[in-house]
Amino acid sequence: MTDTLDPKLTAAPANAGSDQNVSRPPQPTPAVVRPPALKRRIPKVSDLAPLMQFKKPEFSKAARLKRASTIWELRDIAKRRTPQAPFDYTDGAAEAEITLRRARQAFQDIEFRPGILRNVSRIDLRTDILGKESRLPFGIAPTGFTRMMQSEGEYAGSQAAEAAGIPYTLSTMGTASIEDVAAAAPNGRNWFQLYLWTDRDRSLELIERAAKAGNDTLMVTVDTAVAGARLRDVRNGMTIPPALTLKTVLDASYRPAWWFNFLTHEPLTFASLSRYTGTVADLINSMFDPTLTYEDLDWLRETWKGKLVVKGIQTVEDARKVVDHGADGIVLSNHGGRQLDRAPIPFHLLPEVSAALKADNSKAAIMLDTGIMSGADIVAGLALGADFALIGRAYLYGLMAGGREGVDRTIQILEKDMTRTMALLGVTKISELNPDHVRLLQR
Repeated sequence: MTDTLDPKLTAAPANAGSDQNVSRPPQPTPAVVRPPALKRRIPKVSDLAPLMQFKKPEFSKAARLKRASTIWELRDIAKRRTPQAPFDYTDGAAEAEITLRRARQAFQDIEFRPGILRNVSRIDLRTDILGKESRLPFGIAPTGFTRMMQSEGEYAGSQAAEAAGIPYTLSTMGTASIEDVAAAAPNGRNWFQLYLWTDRDRSLELIERAAKAGNDTLMVTVDTAVAGARLRDVRNGMTIPPALTLKTVLDASYRPAWWFNFLTHEPLTFASLSRYTGTVADLINSMFDPTLTYEDLDWLRETWKGKLVVKGIQTVEDARKVVDHGADGIVLSNHGGRQLDRAPIPFHLLPEVSAALKADNSKAAIMLDTGIMSGADIVAGLALGADFALIGRAYLYGLMAGGREGVDRTIQILEKDMTRTMALLGVTKISELNPDHVRLLQR
């Protein structure tokens, strides 16, 4: 008898050779071995001691300034310590302040192009400007009414510049005389900024005093035919000197140190305007000459024997023309946005001017101001063709934050920024910077 197997029992499974559906007994989960460092334990007092380092609070000026790592942070300190009218005079610009915002934005709308595998162990920030060496590629711009921002004013600025080995520019509308600044910083490189007045004899007197005091450079500002509409000053009732109104008295209660310094130091006087009272705009309109032409620049070139710089250049054509009329240098500047709102942005204008003057084989120095708030901004400007930069608001924020020490801190911050930026770009000297290091982004 033959056994007949049930085909259901003898047929091979459809998935023979595969273990997908084979039932297997559950495998034990391997034990997790935790590193000793991750095992829970009760902390020992000896382990906690190094972590519990409570620093004693510091409220000194030096500690306050040391905590500021950027110019923006110095600005915050300055705003807390300075009455509204002087702070807004420094911080503000004309009309809707569009120009100032655009100028600062211009430095943000770039991309750096770094080089790698370079020896950047030593960074040299020295440069030559107008025939002499500067330890850093920037100087202090002329600013008016400076002792109104903080009582040390031009003395703090000139002495900090002297210590840093950079030029300092005294404004015609400064609150220290040409002679006093020269005496305060006898070994500094002092420049003088001139507004040409309708009264040429008075202008000539200032020129002669500047030369006698050892100033090697005269910087004539040409963008103030009339005053810009500085609306913050109008709203604040800004006068020279500040008036003690109910508003300013209330403001003083929050800034006692500023008012104590203001009231206990010598009253504000001006290098050239010692008997003026009224608004800033009225002063400018009564003082400056709206009839100035290139003939006046020719007269100035013949009169001044040192280096001549023209500040307030805002077109390529004007840059070329003032050089043709004898300028040794130009400052691409829209007056910090304080004159014509929606004016050209100096940083945007820089590549065109640099290319134009190179095409003319000109040796004139190209300087840049407006919107500079970091050392990286200065590096970008140098890469795109500037020979030098001038800082105005950045230095005044430091001054208002802490007097002379605050200006020193401004310079330290900018120097540290520049050193770090250049090292990361892979360059060790100012002369190595070129347009390939910066790309302008399109907004």
